[in-house]
Amino acid sequence: MRLATLRTSNSTTSSTNTVAARQDDGKFTVIPGYADVGELLANPEWRTIAEAATSTEALDGASLASVITKPGKIICVGLNYRTHIQEMGRDLPEYPTLFSKYAETLIGANDDIELPEQDDAIDWEAELAVIIGKSGRHIAESDAADHIAGYSICNDVSMRTWQFRTKEWLQGKNWENSTPLGPVLVTTDEWTPGGTISTRVDNELMQEASTGDLVHGPEFLVSYISTMITLNPGDVIITGTPGGVGHARQPQRYLSHGQILETSIEGIGTLRNRAVAASGSATD
Repeated sequence: MRLATLRTSNSTTSSTNTVAARQDDGKFTVIPGYADVGELLANPEWRTIAEAATSTEALDGASLASVITKPGKIICVGLNYRTHIQEMGRDLPEYPTLFSKYAETLIGANDDIELPEQDDAIDWEAELAVIIGKSGRHIAESDAADHIAGYSICNDVSMRTWQFRTKEWLQGKNWENSTPLGPVLVTTDEWTPGGTISTRVDNELMQEASTGDLVHGPEFLVSYISTMITLNPGDVIITGTPGGVGHARQPQRYLSHGQILETSIEGIGTLRNRAVAASGSATD
């Protein structure tokens, strides 16, 4: 099953609302009563509710929002693909490197990525996103799959100058309107890691790897993170990026105004986002 969060325009009030929906063969069915997929997942019967939806509500003007619009937690994993670890000149880690991201960073699958004027070294990082569907603390790795609702795609667009001002990365990872998440959540009965993940910039291939190349896989990450904090429905774990980031290239390459960033995972879909300079930023 494939779930999405849609923005719908209200012609009466000229406002924009969001709704959870099920996608079948490219068509969307509204799941009544739920503003986004995260709200749906908070209901223990979410799967049955989503499967039973038959709404014929018109979706005129609908567009894809971030698949989870207000996650309680976004926990990111750094240096989790062997190829990326090698290109950054580091050893394989015994434990995952974790940092946080906030909901204000999230955008939809086709929204513009905002390039801030404060950093001109803005990089791409294609990532597999794990979305939690069942609460748990101290989850055993053998039980972790039961707590995963499904998988999605993220690009952890990174402001490298700010990221490397200190040894802590958070300040380079939390710029507003920078992180596409979507286009859908694909449930675990339909997709498991192993498909190809890739990034293209203006149709030039920059990253390509197997999502099975993770040093620390989804079940391990769910178990490890839940040791310290409860994971709740709608929480997102972003699992790391493969080799091919712009910062590691010779010469280094970064996103600029007008470029199109495409992030794909085989079997899930594609994010297609235009990089746009924030007001007052250079647009060379």
